[in-house]
Amino acid sequence: MSGFRPARLCVAIALGAAALVSFSSAHAAEGEPPRVALVMKSLANEFFRTMEDGAKAYQKEHPDQFELVANGIKDETDTSAQIRIVEQMIVSKVDALVIAPADSKALVPVIKKATDAGIKVVNIDNRLDPEVVKSKGLDVPFVGPDNRKGARLVGEYLAKEKLKAGDEVGIIEGVSTTTNAQQRTAGFKDAMEAAGMKIVGVQSGNWEIDRGNAVASAMLNEYPNLKALLAGNDSMALGAVSAVRAAGKKDQVQVVGYDNINAIKPMLKDGRVLATADQFAARQAVFGIEAALKLVKGESTGAKDGVIETPVELVTKP
Repeated sequence: MSGFRPARLCVAIALGAAALVSFSSAHAAEGEPPRVALVMKSLANEFFRTMEDGAKAYQKEHPDQFELVANGIKDETDTSAQIRIVEQMIVSKVDALVIAPADSKALVPVIKKATDAGIKVVNIDNRLDPEVVKSKGLDVPFVGPDNRKGARLVGEYLAKEKLKAGDEVGIIEGVSTTTNAQQRTAGFKDAMEAAGMKIVGVQSGNWEIDRGNAVASAMLNEYPNLKALLAGNDSMALGAVSAVRAAGKKDQVQVVGYDNINAIKPMLKDGRVLATADQFAARQAVFGIEAALKLVKGESTGAKDGVIETPVELVTKP
């Protein structure tokens, strides 16, 4: 079993059922706007709630262009629940699917089912594995930032402002099977290695506050000379900040994150977090929806080598 639990199954079924109800009454009437399903990762993560809000606001501004249904899973690692939601969207016969996949490989087969059913698919946030996508004969554009570049910007700022060559640092990675987690870790490594830091460990915090806290606590305990914790998202950075405080090392260990969620902003201001990266969550879903609507109309998305790159910027103390 992949960690799937009955409670999560109920959540997934409920979400799918809600989507079916919302579509059944208006399905496929001639001349109606296309129906776009936005399927995200955990809505417990502020980043995806912001993404959902941005998509809903955009739909309200363009009600004649498309109908929107937004769904998300309860747990970042619950790929089975996300697969089930996509299957429900296929049954609902949506016109387009914009998805932030919980796993870069495991979602590809159900996305193949969607495309075989005539649904236009756009990949956002976390890129599907290009080789697996290619092996299925799929052409799914990825709309999102260069995660490696964003993480490198954060790491370079950390090295320049607070560290010296030889300092020990730890990396708290997201879900290790996701491309964006791998790319952010690579970006952090690029910056740390270029500046001569010693990376003492890379461990997964599963994108979650509690797991990020546990990983940070373990690293702080194992490496008493640790100077910085580089977290692959701001949720894990929040957990790392708590671990640093509990260890009594508030002024000794720097914390950086990625996403620029609202919860991190007071910590940037008072120095508990040194830096993060903003990939504009509210706009990312909109970029994906715009690409999906172009595909529905038979227009080119303008993707280069399968990618529509969106902005990512370094964010430091305001």
